[in-house]
Amino acid sequence: VQLQASGGGSVQAGGSMRLSCAASGRTFSRRAMSWFRQAPEKAREFVAGIRWSSGSTRYAEFVKGRFTISRDNAKNTMYLQMNSLKPEDTAVYYCALDASPTSIATLDHLYDYWGQGTQVTVSS
Repeated sequence: VQLQASGGGSVQAGGSMRLSCAASGRTFSRRAMSWFRQAPEKAREFVAGIRWSSGSTRYAEFVKGRFTISRDNAKNTMYLQMNSLKPEDTAVYYCALDASPTSIATLDHLYDYWGQGTQVTVSS
């Protein structure tokens, strides 16, 4: 499985950005996919996740109402629409895949595959 994240860049506070994560290779019908982020000198943290088959979602409290996760089955791609961005959203954003989820996990060690990360920078 290969995960290719894209869409990062620089934006001013209050702006919007959409990240994409394209999956290729073996597919897992029951998979869950999520976005994590890691800011400098901070631990990686869960942002949002989605169950591929049902479309059910889970969000970290600090992004509720601002970020929306979605997926396109035909393109095998996951998205993260980020609105009302804040400087504290600045981080490297990673997409990840859990091949045998029991739920949408928020712990990164439960994920089996990772993308390379894409930098998001929000200036004040």
